[in-house]
Amino acid sequence: MVDKTPIISTATTTGAASGKTTVVDPVVAKIAGIAAREVPGVFALGGGAARAIGAIREAIGGADLSQGIKVEVGETQVAVDISIVVEYPQPLQYVADGVRAAVATAIQQLVGMEVTEINVTVSDVHIPGEEPTEAEARVS
Repeated sequence: MVDKTPIISTATTTGAASGKTTVVDPVVAKIAGIAAREVPGVFALGGGAARAIGAIREAIGGADLSQGIKVEVGETQVAVDISIVVEYPQPLQYVADGVRAAVATAIQQLVGMEVTEINVTVSDVHIPGEEPTEAEARVS
């Protein structure tokens, strides 16, 4: 299990002041969310309730890029849990493996930390044309 202390790394720069760089959990979660969304076959992140809240948030002008992402950040390591919706007929394991690879690469390159594990939960499969129309979504 990773240490939950939010300090990421201590950086010293040549010819400049030295100090500590702290990257908090929401920043790592946002980076993971952006990387996961870029994987072909990922329709959305999060389970049903998270996506419903996300749709409301987007309607009023804000998007939660860390939706469906939970991170545990230690001093030098990160563990990530991701919930995704996969587009039909994409192979679920192939998409999940792509998400793991993309998120690990993004965290290692942008944050500079070791990724200990990335757990991917496929919470739904999106079938094109299955979206309810506005008339169907209304209650009479």
